[in-house]
Formats: sequence, C-alpha cells, structure tokens
Amino acid sequence: MKKWILAIAISSALAGCANQETASNLPAGVMLLETVKVAESEVGIPYKKYQLPNGLTVILHQDSSDPLVHVDVTYHVGSAREFEGRSGFAHLFEHMMFQGSQHVGDEQHFKTVTEAGGTLNGTTNTDRTNYFETVPSNQLEKMLWLESDRMGFFLPALTEKKFEVQRETVKNERAQRIDNQPYGRMGEQFNQAFYPQGHQYSWPVIGWPEDLERANLDDVKHFFQRWYGPNNATLTIGGDFDEFQALAWVNQYFGEIPAGPKVEADKKSLVTLDKTRYISMEDKVHLPLLRIAFPTVYARHSDEAALDLLSNILGGGKTSILYKNLVKDGYAVQAGVSHPCQELACQFSMYALANPAKGGNLADIEKRIQESIAEFEQRGVTDADLEKVKVQFEASTIFGLQSVSGKVSTLAFNETFSGNPDMISSDLKRYANVTKADVMRVFEQYIKNKPMVVMSVVPEGQDQLIAHEDTFTPPALTVSKVAVDGIEAHQQIASSFDRTVMPKAGPAPVLTSPTLWKGKLANNIEVMGTESEETPTVELVVYLNGGHRLVPVNKAGLAGLTASMLNESSLKRSSEELAQALEMLGSSVRFGSSAYQSYVKVSTLTSRLDETLAIVKERLFEPAFKAKDFDRLKQQQLQSLQHMMSDPNFLASTAFDGLLYGSESPLGVSSSGTLETISSITLDDVKAFYKLQYRAGNAQIIVVSDLSESEIIGKLDGLSQWSGEAISLPALAKLPKLKGGKIYILDKPGAAQSVIKIGKRALPYDATGEYFKSYLMNYPLGGAFNSRINLNLREDKGYTYGARSFFAGGIELGVYQAQASVRSDVTSEALVEFVKEIKAYRQSGMTDEELAFMRASVSQGKALDYETPYQKAGFMRRIQRYQLDDDFTEQQTKITNSISKDELNKLARKQLDLHKMVVLIVGDKASIEADIKALGYPVETLEL
Repeated sequence: MKKWILAIAISSALAGCANQETASNLPAGVMLLETVKVAESEVGIPYKKYQLPNGLTVILHQDSSDPLVHVDVTYHVGSAREFEGRSGFAHLFEHMMFQGSQHVGDEQHFKTVTEAGGTLNGTTNTDRTNYFETVPSNQLEKMLWLESDRMGFFLPALTEKKFEVQRETVKNERAQRIDNQPYGRMGEQFNQAFYPQGHQYSWPVIGWPEDLERANLDDVKHFFQRWYGPNNATLTIGGDFDEFQALAWVNQYFGEIPAGPKVEADKKSLVTLDKTRYISMEDKVHLPLLRIAFPTVYARHSDEAALDLLSNILGGGKTSILYKNLVKDGYAVQAGVSHPCQELACQFSMYALANPAKGGNLADIEKRIQESIAEFEQRGVTDADLEKVKVQFEASTIFGLQSVSGKVSTLAFNETFSGNPDMISSDLKRYANVTKADVMRVFEQYIKNKPMVVMSVVPEGQDQLIAHEDTFTPPALTVSKVAVDGIEAHQQIASSFDRTVMPKAGPAPVLTSPTLWKGKLANNIEVMGTESEETPTVELVVYLNGGHRLVPVNKAGLAGLTASMLNESSLKRSSEELAQALEMLGSSVRFGSSAYQSYVKVSTLTSRLDETLAIVKERLFEPAFKAKDFDRLKQQQLQSLQHMMSDPNFLASTAFDGLLYGSESPLGVSSSGTLETISSITLDDVKAFYKLQYRAGNAQIIVVSDLSESEIIGKLDGLSQWSGEAISLPALAKLPKLKGGKIYILDKPGAAQSVIKIGKRALPYDATGEYFKSYLMNYPLGGAFNSRINLNLREDKGYTYGARSFFAGGIELGVYQAQASVRSDVTSEALVEFVKEIKAYRQSGMTDEELAFMRASVSQGKALDYETPYQKAGFMRRIQRYQLDDDFTEQQTKITNSISKDELNKLARKQLDLHKMVVLIVGDKASIEADIKALGYPVETLEL
C-alpha cells in the first residue's frame, strides 16, 4: 500500500506552495487549488485542480500515451434534486442538452463531435448528470466551446418543439428499457417500498410517465437555472494537451458564465424501516425472482467498506454462502448479494432467480436466504475473506486506470461527491483496515433480525409463487409545486468574443498504431502482442477456431455448455477452490464461446501472472467434467433460454438469423441453443467437443502487457505442452432463398414496443475491399447518431430511442441490417420511414456534405482506436484472424479520404435493394398487424 500513500504525501507537500509558484502564469482569476504528482514507478492519477471565479471546478490530468483528450462535465444534479410528482427532469435534461444552444445549431452537437472523429454521450443517475466526449487531441478547444455553450447559452435555444420531441424520446427510452424488458419495472416499484414517501430515491431516475406528461417548458427552464450553473459543476480534462493553453481556453469559454444559485449539500439521514414490507408483481417472465434489501448507510460512510465485505461473503460469486445454498444445489438459477451505495443511501441487496424445475416457490427461496444469513452468523469471518476483498479492490482500482476516460471519471466522481479528486489511497485504506470485528458489528447493526423489503416477481397468472402476501401499498403520489425560490430571471450573457464562430481544429495529431510483435510457442501456437506500460496488467486471450460453427445444428449450445464446464471443477480442485484462488489473486479466467470461436480470457495484475496462468493450465488440461456440475449447468441453460424468450430483442435476433440462414445452418440457430438441442446434449457430447475444439492446432493467442515479448513467451511456456492438430469447419448447409419484400411478424402479446429488423445476407469481412467501402457508404445513412435514419425516426418523429443500420461481416458470410425498437402504436409508420430513407439513399446517394462528414469522422476517429488494452487486443485479433497487414488501418484511411462519391453511390445501388431484403417485426400482433397489411406488403406470421 506504500505506493498509494506516497501519492498522497506528494500531493500534500505540493499543494501548499503551488499557488505561489504558478499564479503568475494562470489566466486572470483562475486559482490553483491543488497539485498531485505520482512518481513514475508508482500507481495513481496525477492532476491539478483549479477554480474559476464563478465557482467552476477544473481538474486537469495529462496523459500523452495516446493522441486524444477526454472531456467530462459533471453537474451535481440527478433525480435526487427533483420533487415528488415532478420526476424525470434531470434525465430529460440529459437529452435536452444535446439539442443545440444559442450558438450551436439543432442536431449539431452530435454532428460536430462525430465529424471530429470523437465519441460522446451523457448519463444521469440519482445524484449527478455528466456529459463527456473523447476526441483527437487537436479538437479540445472545439469541445470546450460546445460544453460552455450549453452551460451558459442553453435557454435561448430551448423551444417547445425541442421539449416535446425529447419528451417523446424519453418515453421511448422508458418503453424500451423498462416497460418492454423482463423485470423492467421491478426497481421502481421496489424503491417505492424501500424509501419513505417523498424521499429523493423513491422515484425512478427516468421519471414516472405521468410526471413527464405534467411537465411544461417553464418547469424545465427553472430546473436548468437552478442546477446547471458553473458553481455546481466539475470540468475534468484528461489526455494529451498543453496545460496552460487548456486553462486559457477554459477561462475564455467558461469564465464569463455567471454562477447559479448557491447549492447546499443534501442532508444525509439514514433510511429506516419500521417493519418488514412484502410486495409483489406479475410480469412477462419465466423465472420467479426474489429481491430482498436492508437499509444501511450512505456512500463513504465509515461502515460502507465492512458492509461491502459482508455482501461478498454472503453472495459474491462461487465462494459465497448463497451460491452454495441456492445455486449449487439447484434451487436458484442465479443468486447474489451486493451493497450498492449512492450519495444519500445504500441498500444491502440480495436476489435469487428461482429454478422452476425445483418448484420456483419464492417462500422457499426466502427461507433458504434466511438460513444462509444464519449460517454466516455461525461461520463468522475468515482471514481469507478479508484478504480476498482487499486484493480484488486493489486490482479493480488498477484496472480502472487503463483508459483516460476511466481516470477522468474517477477524478470527476471523487470531486463531485467528496470535494477531493484524490481518493484512491483513502479508499484503499478503508478496505485494508476492515477487521473481522467490523464485519460482525455491521451484520448485527444493519442485517440481523432487521426489517427489510421483500419483493416477489412472478410469471403472469402464477401469484401462488410469491413469498408472502403483500403487506405494503405505496401511498398515492402528491404533486409538488416546482420551487423557483432564489431563481432569477434568465439574463442574457454579453460575451466578450464571437461565440458563433466554431473554433478550428489544431494541427492533426500524429497517429501511430501499436508496435506489434509476433512469436510462436514451441508447439507452433501463434502469439501476437504489444507492450503497454500504462498499468502493470496483463490482458491475454486464447482464441480457438470453431465455436458454435463447429457444432451440429441438433447440438446447438454445445460450444457454450462446454466452455461453462471448463469454468467449473478440475481434477485437482473444486469450482469453489479455483474461484477462491482467482479471487485471492484479483485475477479473472473465463472460458466462453461465440459463433466462430471458443476462447479463454485472462485478466491479471502482472505480478500475479504466473499463478493465474497455472490456473488456466489446470482448467484447460485437467477438467473434471463432473456429472453434478453438468446437470446443474444444463438445467441453468434450459431455464435461461426460457427466460430469454421473454426478451423481445433475443426473439428478434433469433428469428432474424433463422430467416437469413435457415434452420439447417448453425448460423440460423442461436449459439445459446434451443430447448430441444440443450435437452439432447449429454456429458459425453461435452467431452467429445472438448477433444475436438480445445487443441493446440486451433489456438492463437493475443496479449497486451507491460512485459516484453521474451518475458511473455517465457511465461507462456506451460502451454507448449498442448497438442492436437487443427480442425476444419464443416461445410455450410445450403442457404434458404430469401423472400424479399415480405414482412414476417413474431407475436409478443402486450409488447410496449415493436422490434423492427430489415436486412439480407451480405458481404464477409474484409479490411480494404467492398465490405469496408460498404461500411463507409452506409455511415451517413445509419452508421452515426446524426445519420438519416436516426434523425428521422428518433429526432424528427419521436418513434424510437435509437435507429441504425450496419454491415457486419465474418469469415464466411455477412449481413446488412437496419433496426430499431419503436412504439407499438407507430409500428407501420416507422416501417414506412425506414423504407423511405433506404430507398431515397439508394436512388440519390449521399450528398457532398455527407461525404465530407464521413471522411472526417472515420479518418479522425482512428486516434481513439488503440487506447485501452481491450482496444489494442481487438486490433491485433483482426490482423491475426483475417491475416491482415499490420498497417491495414493506414490503408483504410487512404481509402476513406480518396474514395469518390460516385463509387460509394454505386455501392448504395448495389447493396440497398429493398426487394432483396426481408422485414421482421416482433411485437403485439393484435395491435399492429392490420396497419402493416394496409401498407400492401405480403405478411406471414412466424412461430418460434
């Protein structure tokens, strides 16, 4: 822990003298509050913290490892700043703030960032809203111009029309993410019972639908004026930039924005329950779910760390008590315990998805959970419990420093909620100092025999499965008057410069792809790697050619089930013992599979690589293949499939693949399998597939690490004993003839939304040929946020939360697809707009402006491609899998910048023929079929 303490010591030593040393170099009025430096050999986040006269806090973190910058503006306002009956404002503002401001035109925020080669988004939770962009480093000034304009000049551009469109978008988001999802409404109903009426967390972040309907434009304006001032915001910039130039820009663009009303911290009072509350709901689900929670403390309370450790012991994975008593014994398909904390309150939360094969009765599940709590009291806390959580917390902290965005998010979060960006050391200390007595004390104080909320979610018509009859009914909501005290009439800012002029980008950064090395193990397994010194970590993936594609159709799901078995017991140790060993290392080893590959993913701190690789070898070469493990995993997969049948997106994906590839091809059947195929799989099938798939001849390895090539190759020597020849994929079944221009409907009664998919079989992957060029062609149509399809269906019509189109290609085949989840009542209208946009684009092609936008966005976006170990690994895997040149991205950039509009438009005419595409709609057939038939298309009902 000394390295973390050192960072704090340096911070303290420098903070006192920093002002005198650098004040003369700062823009007028800007104050340096703190400097934190970290020695090169240490781990931490160096930064400088400033404040503008208007109260804006500015944090700068320099990282020159990649030519990019990440900009984050966090406002200390979330749904907790709202009032009962006036919910959803903070989240609505997350949407509204992308709709242009006084000097930024409608829809131009997304366009500007995307055209600059960047990515952007915003998020809202109970306690804060943040907006962020990652862009090439030469685009920083432009981002500050954008962010400052919506902070200081948003209201003059706010119109009734924009308000109404975004209100519809939020309703669509709610329909897609809550109303149309299994268990989607559980959280908001649970919180009504958990928190007192009127508590800031008793309503959902997205808002109650009736509250959104009730809101008017004046309400929205007052909410903005109250909370979105610079004195309630933190601007954090990380990446490759000149510090003094950045400060000058910050002062120029943000300095003249006046402070908003004074913001006081909300009072933190512990939530309590007078007695246990039982609630229940029926839902369109297969698996009954029991959720239990106890009120505890609030974020960074002195008891938070001990409660986190307690939750890990009770339900943190395969070594936990709940796993042993519920999942391993087959009573639950999943179970877990967590202790999520928010600024004002935490929940000690427990859940279990009951296994219908064991009856699915939630009263029995509750009884077993209570028995597990009693078992913990008798068992107590072990030394291993303490060590495990501390190791995991340290490892997760280090992994969180792998990206500039991760570091910026950490700094912004800590500043917003603690007033101190530098909380890494103190957070580590909190966990390092937890004792066994602390854990037992918080158990006694907050959990043992304490009132709780118990919620049962059961399939429709099966209320006999609930744990207990309801004992609580939420009181009727009251509607609060919007508070406008202290809010002055909006005053137009007289800017000292012309804000209508968008800043020009600086000189383009030099883009360099990672330096790669290629080696082989003694048994000829290819290894490709790159050295990354930003964190002392190793990300390693063993890929095995085959996966679901290697499996006979009548055994679909076998690749995944075999991978799951390799995550279980070995001949030497049980699943629990292996899980414990990994937890004590802070490492992850996960076997899995996909359409064309099986894989082993390894994440570890470099210092623990040898011990982690020993576990990889043990699981890979010495699987136990116990019948008991197999029976449990097979039953879990069957129940999981039944559960996924409640998800409209899974239904749409499965049915669409079936239409394109047919039921005789593995590509036309879900890699998760079907109820019939999973039921037919035996343990002998798993053993046979293991021998076929997990052999050295099928394997290739990718690794990103701070170690050199020779060091990595040496540490992988244990895999040199692996043997076996490569296998060839079986021939693909004959593909079905697509009935182009036809609409297929898959009925999902009562669905709040319809999932629309339009598409056809298309090109296999290639990096520089027609597939890549088709990607460029589609970009203005459906590949960017401000594409024609999304702007029409989401921004103009308010039919959906998002719509897009794309090409996806693999080794053998590819697909072109346009898709969206739309409101049920506008299904036919949305389909008409999809068709209109695709037809128009095919006939007329892209415009000169769209061509320029595509070129700028795609080529400049390369600066963001290699930042994280995950991105570097993906880049190398493409080279390895498709045998590409190391400089293929440079070739792509040349194509992007030179391809003509005529060539792209010819591709549009070739690839976007709607007569060759099928249309699938998953939705409530009774309410949508008549309108669809009225469009004149042939319609067929599908059965799964």
